[in-house]
Amino acid sequence: MHLHLLKAKIHRARVTTANLNYEGSLTIPRDLMDKVGLVAYERVLCGNMANGERWETYAIPGEAGSGQIVLNGAVARLGTPGDVLTIMAFAGVDADEAAAWSPKVVVLDKDNQIEVERGT
Repeated sequence: MHLHLLKAKIHRARVTTANLNYEGSLTIPRDLMDKVGLVAYERVLCGNMANGERWETYAIPGEAGSGQIVLNGAVARLGTPGDVLTIMAFAGVDADEAAAWSPKVVVLDKDNQIEVERGT
């Protein structure tokens, strides 16, 4: 049996830009993606703490260290600059491995820089 467990979480990511005219996705700085183990085009679930919206999209790498969190395409309608997101990715884990599983989590400050790291 496989269980779907949290693999990675970027908590308190502040939206910096919304770009409606892009094909769609969520731009995340490469350094943050690397820190939690997200790969380019990986499916992510996002929750917007400002308005309660939740959606799935895919992550694309942005400039490392930029702090830019960009809502692209249709999801640009689900948030505005300044909104705070929780960005999550999940993995299929064998049930035997679940007890020892630990996700990689970062909590960001107001400038989208890492404030707290867990499991990284």
